[in-house]
Amino acid sequence: MNKVTELLTRAKSLPQESGCYLMHDKSGRVIYVGKAKKLRSRVTSYFDSSLKSLKTDFLVSHIHDFDFMITHSEAESYVLENNLIKKHRPKYNIRLKDDKSYPWVLISKIEDFPRLEFVRRPKKSRDHELFGPFPTGSNISMVMRVLTKSFALRDCSLTEFKSRKDPCLLYQMHQCSAPCVGKISQTDYAQDLNMVRGFFQSPARARKALSELKNKMQHLAEIEEFERAALTRDNIDVLEQFLEQSYRQQVESLKDEKDVDVWSFYKGSDEVDFSLYMIRGGMLLGQKNFNFLSSSLEEDISQELQGVLMQYYSDDEQVLPEKIILDANEGELESFEAALQSLVEKEFKLQVHGRAKKYLPLLDMCKKHAEETQKHRLAVQDSPYVGLNKLKDLLNLRELPRHLECYDIAIWQGSSPTASQVVSIDGKLDKTLYRHYHMQELPEGNNDFAMMREVVSRRVKHGELPDVFVIDGGVAQVNVVCSVLREMQIDVPVVGIAKSRDLVGDFKQAEIVRSDERLVIPNRKDPYLLHKNPSLMKIIVSLRDEAHRFSRRLHHKTESKRIVKTWVDSIKGLSAKTKKTILENLTFSREELSEMKADEIGRLLGIELKEALKVAQHLSAEPREN
Repeated sequence: MNKVTELLTRAKSLPQESGCYLMHDKSGRVIYVGKAKKLRSRVTSYFDSSLKSLKTDFLVSHIHDFDFMITHSEAESYVLENNLIKKHRPKYNIRLKDDKSYPWVLISKIEDFPRLEFVRRPKKSRDHELFGPFPTGSNISMVMRVLTKSFALRDCSLTEFKSRKDPCLLYQMHQCSAPCVGKISQTDYAQDLNMVRGFFQSPARARKALSELKNKMQHLAEIEEFERAALTRDNIDVLEQFLEQSYRQQVESLKDEKDVDVWSFYKGSDEVDFSLYMIRGGMLLGQKNFNFLSSSLEEDISQELQGVLMQYYSDDEQVLPEKIILDANEGELESFEAALQSLVEKEFKLQVHGRAKKYLPLLDMCKKHAEETQKHRLAVQDSPYVGLNKLKDLLNLRELPRHLECYDIAIWQGSSPTASQVVSIDGKLDKTLYRHYHMQELPEGNNDFAMMREVVSRRVKHGELPDVFVIDGGVAQVNVVCSVLREMQIDVPVVGIAKSRDLVGDFKQAEIVRSDERLVIPNRKDPYLLHKNPSLMKIIVSLRDEAHRFSRRLHHKTESKRIVKTWVDSIKGLSAKTKKTILENLTFSREELSEMKADEIGRLLGIELKEALKVAQHLSAEPREN
């Protein structure tokens, strides 16, 4: 009995209840998570003789085993599926990556004298209230500064606020009411804060706040405080421009709506794009776009869209609107709506296009945006899948190489060798999978080849290998990695990225072209010139550059610690903050510093005289090196 027949037999014994299933490969790793209204029917469909998509065929060829989990309801299976995808990060599930963040205004609910805080990815919490998000280019940071100064709100950190014993300069400039030293009561401060809060809540309350400022300006003019009156006038102009710009974006048919998200999609021949239009306070805030390979979608498009929404709104950084308009069929939306509400613990309304005539123009616009975004991306070869498809062809792979890992070694004067592992999923850097490696300093001296052999050997032992290893270097470095993988009987392709000066061996006579970034491929006579495929070049070069940055970050940190421990760390009586300041300003050797007076050491290292005296005493007592 072959493996597929064995799995089919097992699948036929599953219960016909709702739940989730987990597909495993030979190593036991979860490679796909799915939900089902009827487990037996759904899982059986993978292994029977019915016609399947290319993606399903690839998936089935890697399935070695499966597990299942029964849920009380179909709605519960949505939530469980989302949690399992986040936990296991399966290779064959689409994973949402939201790179676009909008600014928010945050006000604490637990501080006695809160301030306005600018945040980009706020966390959901009952301890604060949020206003926004605001569109890019809305100048919200300046608006916050103007409101803070105009209503004399606190602008310092909580640490500064608690430690201050005298009013700061802003109090003297009438730009802070100095709650830190009791110059204003909590009740009066709350009234000023409420005026500012109202500016973000509704047009009517915003106008009330502006009216308050205009009265203040008039009063200042009457008492001949003309400079302050002029400053208040300028602040009013900034706030009025912000409100005018905001209202220009208002969607006429949604004046009475507060928060609405509109979702639609466009399925091209190779890719599918999901688009989101965000409306806040009746204003069209902006849009977000997520794209995937069509062949990577296992479910019906509308079902996949529901999965995208589950991932998107389950993120702590996302705030659920009051209403979601979905380009989907009526179908099983009742279960999905219940699942999403239980996940985010908030009431909202979900409507599909058949029940949302009011929103049809926006749905059409959202769908058109998804289509045009995809067409533009493919026209300029900015789609990561264009590059990954080219890499697949270059390496003669059966599947699209979606998971790439790049490595770089950092050695400085033979000290503190480090290595970095940088990861790209579907052409996008995934910082959650980055790793640092501390390497051993070899007594006979360090070299890149030995270090590369060490880091790849260590990486392989952790399992869950990438689809392709990308090495910073030419033929020699690639050959080292290939030999390590052969010794460990691991079949993962390896490529190198190198400039023409790095190429050796068969590539000595390679023609110099306008772009010298080249992809070194084992058993290929000539390197592939990356400028021929801008999408692939962008992916590979960004991986290499990020690996450089990441490895040097650890290297400098390691080297800095080594330097500090050699002599600065041994100075008695210095705080950690002072040692850090010394290190940041240290451009002189110990011998040079030992010839200086304490006041000169303090000036050059940016520390106080009493701390500089400790440094000078330590250096004078330390034996000189011959």
